[in-house]
Amino acid sequence: MRTKSLKQNKINVVTLGCSKNVYDSEVLMGQLKANNKEVVHEEEGNIVVINTCGFIANAKEESVNTILEYVQKKEDGEVDKVFVTGCLSERYKPDLQKEIPNVDQYFGTTELPGLLKALGADYKHELIGERHTTTPKNYAYLKIAEGCDRPCSFCAIPIMRGKHRSTPVEDLVTEAEKLAAKGVKELILIAQDLTYYGLDLYKKRELATLLKALVKVEGIEWIRLHYAFPTGFPMEVLEVMKQEAKICNYIDIPLQHISDPILKSMRRGTTREKTTKLLRDFRTAVPEMAIRTTLIVGYPGETEEDFNILKEWVQEMRFERLGCFTYSHEENTHAYNLEDDVPEEVKMQRANEIMEIQSQISWELNQQKIGETFRVLIDRKEGSYYVGRTEFDSPDVDNEVLINAEDGYLRTGEFFDVKIKAAEDFDLYGEVVK
Repeated sequence: MRTKSLKQNKINVVTLGCSKNVYDSEVLMGQLKANNKEVVHEEEGNIVVINTCGFIANAKEESVNTILEYVQKKEDGEVDKVFVTGCLSERYKPDLQKEIPNVDQYFGTTELPGLLKALGADYKHELIGERHTTTPKNYAYLKIAEGCDRPCSFCAIPIMRGKHRSTPVEDLVTEAEKLAAKGVKELILIAQDLTYYGLDLYKKRELATLLKALVKVEGIEWIRLHYAFPTGFPMEVLEVMKQEAKICNYIDIPLQHISDPILKSMRRGTTREKTTKLLRDFRTAVPEMAIRTTLIVGYPGETEEDFNILKEWVQEMRFERLGCFTYSHEENTHAYNLEDDVPEEVKMQRANEIMEIQSQISWELNQQKIGETFRVLIDRKEGSYYVGRTEFDSPDVDNEVLINAEDGYLRTGEFFDVKIKAAEDFDLYGEVVK
């Protein structure tokens, strides 16, 4: 017979999925710490909170497997309680309760006060910007809005996260100031859709206004833009990017596809011609900008012709950064009514072809950097290298700059001028300019 743990309760928060989930876990941990709870992130603890992802098939599978793993630990007496929150729980709570009943309680994405109560804590409304950050000390995510109003056919995010809700500018400035006081130097702005920011609160797109407020925060040196939707992009943002040195010449703008029939079926609200013009306008306004995008291949009805159009366009546009995903057939989305008619092996083959093209483009662009000097922010030491990034690279998904640790000590979280000596597809090698 299993016995209750006699040790003091320690809450282990396990985070799965995207940076928005990382942010949510950090808010949860900040609330718990304010309630004097002992809390850790992905370490040993006798109470476990799993913040799940429910976006696509692979993510859902990982979330379910993680829940099962901790339920087994509970059965074995290694942990006392297991709570589940996040997108998977929001989307499939009744199914999960039925299939995995040994979880103590399930919570959706908007049920933080209820989760805290279950953990013996009170929700403290006054904690604007109080988070327990889990990223390296030099950068942090800043979630400027929640939810999404876009009608994209393949996406389940509105089901899990609800309608778009912007956070007021003054609250975000307060949060940025608190992060800067902790030593954060880079803010990575995230939302389901940055370009929609402000429409609900201020009746107009106010991303540019927010950026002008954030650049005034002392201690913040880089501000990076993630997840900008192409339709209705507020072009004044580019003017602010050009004028303000703190705003990285970088944008993440998921485009998903370029063949007009696929864009129409995806309900993206744009065309190949409009998208291509938008990107050319970006390049004209900020010529040194690094553009990251993501694409989906194997969408229902994607023909060889559609795929070839996409391939040729990727070669033509020469994105600095690009990721490619295979289509995932998600129930309760508009596209679920379509036949998932592209075989899995064809999806994988197409994704690999796109990434081979991108790998070559990335290699060619990186070769041009040899001999140049860049300002590099050091994230960590790994093996015999210090690993850093330029303003053109986001953590975890983009290029890294590797500097031989034998050449001298570098403090993580600091900026250094680094001359590039060699380059591969996705890595640069350099030495600090003394």
